[in-house]
Amino acid sequence: MVAEAVVQASSVFAAFDKDGDGKVSAAELRGSMTAALGEDVSEEEAAAILATVDADGDGLLDQEEFSRLGDTASHEGAAGGAGDEVDDDEVRRRCLKEAFAMYATEGGDEGARITPASLMRMLGKLLESSTEKMELEECRAMICRFDLDGDGVLSFDEFMVMMMGNV
Repeated sequence: MVAEAVVQASSVFAAFDKDGDGKVSAAELRGSMTAALGEDVSEEEAAAILATVDADGDGLLDQEEFSRLGDTASHEGAAGGAGDEVDDDEVRRRCLKEAFAMYATEGGDEGARITPASLMRMLGKLLESSTEKMELEECRAMICRFDLDGDGVLSFDEFMVMMMGNV
């Protein structure tokens, strides 16, 4: 299961790394986020997101830095006071909701779910420049790993568990 997660993370990184140089620039991050969200992401927003995990300060994300994007929101408040932790929890939840919305079917906050078809659609967008394409069965298998209630789809709570690595 760990090996599969590494392969999946590598595939997502490769999808963001449009020029294949092994680094994700703010422009590549912005382009991928814009394609995934269906709305424009400003250069400033992309640069700010990149800066949160750019450990070596080169303005680019290598694969290790890129993999920390999901971890950053959950750990930033640890050194601050209780108010900072609450704010960081709210920021993390908002970011996860935005990410969830990229993959989910329509249905409002309570009815939205990530289905195998919606996952395949979004991964197709993210991997459009890649020769690797996800099949529906592969998407079902990915969902199955985190489908805690066994209904064949991911709710926001299940998505949060998956993204936070608490399985």
